[in-house]
Amino acid sequence: MINKNPNNMQTKNEDKTESQPSTRGRKRDPKRDVVILDSAIEVLAESGYNGMTMDMVASRAKAGKATVYRRWNSKAELVVDAIAHLKHSEIDLESLPDTGTLRGDLLALFKPETAEVGKRKMRIMAGLASVLLENPQLAEAGDEAIVKPWATINRILMVRARDRGEIAANADINAVSRVIPSMAAYRALIQRKPFDLPFLTTIIDGVLLPALSKRE
Repeated sequence: MINKNPNNMQTKNEDKTESQPSTRGRKRDPKRDVVILDSAIEVLAESGYNGMTMDMVASRAKAGKATVYRRWNSKAELVVDAIAHLKHSEIDLESLPDTGTLRGDLLALFKPETAEVGKRKMRIMAGLASVLLENPQLAEAGDEAIVKPWATINRILMVRARDRGEIAANADINAVSRVIPSMAAYRALIQRKPFDLPFLTTIIDGVLLPALSKRE
């Protein structure tokens, strides 16, 4: 029996429309995402997490607030993604140092910063600390943002060192590769101290290299 009720037919048509993706409108532009993420970092560095608003980010990016909210549901999620974007932009896997030793490679990754840049980064990391404190469900995303990128680089350098016989063949590279970025995150998020060369050298010589060394 055919249902000729116009109201039912209208409901079915609406359901069909909602279940199908719309073909109208412009596609999401990845370049626009980068502008918003860069703007979020700038606002975070200037105003801190508590002073930062989605409106401020939208204004800095010259984007509508609705545009920002379509991409990120909350300020916390935006901050985590922005810091992940910042960390990945600092990394170039195609031009990693190759000094001939693991110690030399790890030290060569260090880039001295001016006091102004260091202070800016501390404000950014303080913002992330606030995010993780208020939103513990984003802890994994925070790890992906600040630890994983540098752990990936360290793993590459350690595999290279293992292949040339510099470190133990059975060294736990996956675990040790996270030591430096994890300690750097602790130093920045908890101790609120800069990641400087003396600190890096202490971690390399006192923790990392002994953990990777060959044992008789």
